[in-house]
Amino acid sequence: MTAPPPAPAPLPQASHHRAGPAFWLSAASGWVVIGVGLRGIFQHSLDTRPANLAKFVVGGALLHDLLVAPVVLVAAVALARKVPGRARATVTAALVVTGVVALFSYPLVRAYGLAAHNPTSLPHNYTLNLLIVLGSVWAVAAAVLVVRLRKGRPVKGR
Repeated sequence: MTAPPPAPAPLPQASHHRAGPAFWLSAASGWVVIGVGLRGIFQHSLDTRPANLAKFVVGGALLHDLLVAPVVLVAAVALARKVPGRARATVTAALVVTGVVALFSYPLVRAYGLAAHNPTSLPHNYTLNLLIVLGSVWAVAAAVLVVRLRKGRPVKGR
């Protein structure tokens, strides 16, 4: 008969950090703000449309997790393979800003906040404004790329 194997060494205990008063104060104030927001949603249900808002929030989370995040990952891999090293950071930054601006402007472009009894609820052409902002983002990115790529090339005559 052989002897049983030795018992494994005990795992080191993680040091437990107790939450202090600042944590509990901020947590309580956060829940108060959430409660005020929820109360406002239901008190002003004509304007906030709670069912549509819930669909938008849940749909937005699902859209992000099932479509946006995978597309961003695939684009990042393709970007890393196609864009030269010196241009990669600038193009990546412009793509990130483009994605964030497009995502946050989507409800405005789709006119989800339009209220029939309030003609000033969405007073601008948000599609045109989105195109102007995205054009500006890429114009700045192009200018940065021109400067970076010129710095990397030797100047003739020197």
